[in-house]
Amino acid sequence: MAKYQTTPPDMTHMPPGVPYIVGNEMAERFSFYGMKSILTIFMTKHLLDMTGSEAFMDDESAKEWVHYFTAAVYFFPIIGAFFSDWLTGKYPMIIWLSIVYCIGHFVLALMDVPAVVGMDPKTLLALGLILISIGGGGIKPCVSAHVGDQFGKSNSHLLEKVYGWFYFSINLGSTVSTLLTPWLLAHWGPGWAFGVPGALMVLATIVFWMGRNKFVHIPPSGDKFFSQTFSREGLQVILMLAPLYYIFVSMFWAQFDQTASAWVLQAEKMNRNVFGFELLSSQLQAANPILVMVLIPVFSYLVYPFMGKFFEVTPLRKIGFGLFITVLASAIPGWVQTRIDAGETPHIFWQVFAYLVLTSAEVMVSITVLEFSYTQAPKSMKSIIMGLQLLSVTVGNLFVAQINKMIRLKKEAGESFLQGADYYWFFSGCMLAAAILFVVWSQFYRGKTYIQGDDEGETPTGADEGRKA
Repeated sequence: MAKYQTTPPDMTHMPPGVPYIVGNEMAERFSFYGMKSILTIFMTKHLLDMTGSEAFMDDESAKEWVHYFTAAVYFFPIIGAFFSDWLTGKYPMIIWLSIVYCIGHFVLALMDVPAVVGMDPKTLLALGLILISIGGGGIKPCVSAHVGDQFGKSNSHLLEKVYGWFYFSINLGSTVSTLLTPWLLAHWGPGWAFGVPGALMVLATIVFWMGRNKFVHIPPSGDKFFSQTFSREGLQVILMLAPLYYIFVSMFWAQFDQTASAWVLQAEKMNRNVFGFELLSSQLQAANPILVMVLIPVFSYLVYPFMGKFFEVTPLRKIGFGLFITVLASAIPGWVQTRIDAGETPHIFWQVFAYLVLTSAEVMVSITVLEFSYTQAPKSMKSIIMGLQLLSVTVGNLFVAQINKMIRLKKEAGESFLQGADYYWFFSGCMLAAAILFVVWSQFYRGKTYIQGDDEGETPTGADEGRKA
């Protein structure tokens, strides 16, 4: 590790390693979102057994698989973050588990030739998803924290901008893959549909390796990690942030990640004809990353400055507004489903409108939580806090998976539970309750800001964060 720079240089401009991180993230997100975009349709319309006969899953089972997989992807980061901060450092963890990630994509591509490998496609599906989940454990918390590690006190003012571009790169890769991968599945089959994202993951790994000499490599804390993490200060930071992650933000993700499951299945029953072209139901997910790329500058240069004329726009206030907007976003598909239940065929425009509202909430919640988490974490705990932040996605998706499991079991028992529009109204109610509770909790939050290069945490400028919410 000594051959690499271990502290951020004193500069006021953008660090030289940032382009490599952003390029890596764009290619990695192409691979992940491309694969994830087709999971629901693959399991309900393309999954075969060893003999080539149909082995399609029912809707509830497919939704369970999607949300359990998403939960696993965002659970393993806490393990990767733990070992990264303790033993390996961020860069080695990212490189080695990126290879595991690549192998997972390769296994998914083998579902197209089960006779060659002698394994049932459903088994290959489970194995590939597990490997990708483990790979994500090394990549997700470490990459986002690795971005912040490139900045010192003299250029910390650029953090908000770089996290915006970091998020922009995620959504550029996602847009292309979400449009392309469903088309590959429909016209070229699972081998190509899962193989192309895998190739992009290999590219992401190479790009990141190329930037190794440009990065600031913050060394692991070693055994100090335990004393720092479980110190009074470390435990206080975790306890203060836990309600934000596991009650409020987790409910946001419970709504958001249904765009890859329930919303896809709903789109199958809608009029998807746009200007004479029939969109694939999986391709509708591309609306989200496209809108993110449009809305990031809109919020940064128009919405937030306008809000700032009336009150101070703090991170907690952004999150609060975003949570209430999510309530509306979750209600729109509920209204659409009432029309479908009545025998109508609503136009896909209504789901695009729901995406517009949900993406506005995402810009206010997800990007803000990412930046806020980094600044609230002591410098020895950057990865672990990022891992805890990502665990909120796990909690939200486990909640959705369990609800769908209950629906499936009730249906098998001949009982009706959260059918049709009631499914969406249930989650809208949960989101509203979480948003209201957030307003109460935020009044009591107190935190410090920690930037690499500072010896101590500094109280946020102005009044305490809690009183700003």
